[in-house]
Amino acid sequence: MKNTILIVVFYSCLKLFVCSSVSLLTDDAKNSTLKSRIVLPEHYVKEIRPPSKQGLPVVVDFNIFVADINSINVEDMDFRVDMFVRQSWIESRLDMPDYIFEEGDDYVTLPPEFFDSLWQPDPYFLNAKVSEIAALNHKFSSVTLYRNKTVKYSARMHAIIACQMEFQLYPMDIQICPIYIESCKFKGRKELPHYLHSSSNSTESNYINLEKIALLVIVSYHEQKLRLRWGTGAVTVNPELKLLQYDIGKPVVAEETVDYMLEKSGNFSRLVVFFRFERQIGHHLIQTFAPSTLVVMLSWFSFWLGLDAIPGRVALLVTSMLTLVTMFTGLKSDIPPVAYVKALDVWMAGCMMFVFAALGEFVVVKVLDLRYQLEYDLQTSMSRHYSTD
Repeated sequence: MKNTILIVVFYSCLKLFVCSSVSLLTDDAKNSTLKSRIVLPEHYVKEIRPPSKQGLPVVVDFNIFVADINSINVEDMDFRVDMFVRQSWIESRLDMPDYIFEEGDDYVTLPPEFFDSLWQPDPYFLNAKVSEIAALNHKFSSVTLYRNKTVKYSARMHAIIACQMEFQLYPMDIQICPIYIESCKFKGRKELPHYLHSSSNSTESNYINLEKIALLVIVSYHEQKLRLRWGTGAVTVNPELKLLQYDIGKPVVAEETVDYMLEKSGNFSRLVVFFRFERQIGHHLIQTFAPSTLVVMLSWFSFWLGLDAIPGRVALLVTSMLTLVTMFTGLKSDIPPVAYVKALDVWMAGCMMFVFAALGEFVVVKVLDLRYQLEYDLQTSMSRHYSTD
């Protein structure tokens, strides 16, 4: 009887807990939806950029905080970076009633889902192989609205960036890896809003193709419509970031305009950040330069051996040569095969030439010694012949 009562009480408590949780989630969803309805006007079209005064472009401020650079892959010529990306722009079409702000605050933070209902500049990394917003149970992103209708969107991103590396000075090379950021929108096809079916003109008619059934949104605004700009601080690198083989320098940022889309007129805004990776020479001093130098110096010990110690000299020099070949063969596997000569190749060739020169010196001296012995024996025999006569 007691067990039955305990089971009934347990299930009752569990039911109350589940119901309360569901109600809370429902209330949160209603609040989120309600807040979206309050902020967004009735005929808001997220595919159309915010209107600007006197033909000025929409300015999007961009900031990057580099949290971690996981690896610099010289074989695939790319590097992996985890970063926090922040965008901010003014959305003049929003309704910002005072009661959505807490007392003393000039901003309100909304759930990330609200960002899908807004117009987005959609910057993309031009030279990224992979670019995605980090997510575990939810996306690591947030949306903040200010009283002056400024929208700030922050997200943590993971990207694999391609970098055209040069290895002429390897292993004393310095790699300059840029990240190109541009704005492009590709939303696919979707149903037209009912109030656009009868629309005869549009301020964005050059960029939005209105069809009878669907809307294909592929927008790349030129600099008269949209301008990307580095915000205050631009690019910041985590001060605790340390790489195994590289020293990372201070990033250099730039703002460019490019003209590569022939079907559209005008130049396009682009942001560029240059990362400088300087290879640390300490590892190669210990693993490459110091051992190869000792092997070359070891080959010079053959100069102190007598000319009659042919097996000892040959064994010492040939062993030194094979050691260098084995050492440099293993080192060449660390970098991709390239068609040009690297600094390491010059060092390898120099070390082998020294060992080969030591072996050649022994051969030349031995041949000259044999000739000298033959001439000496010939002169001795002739002198003995004349003395007997």
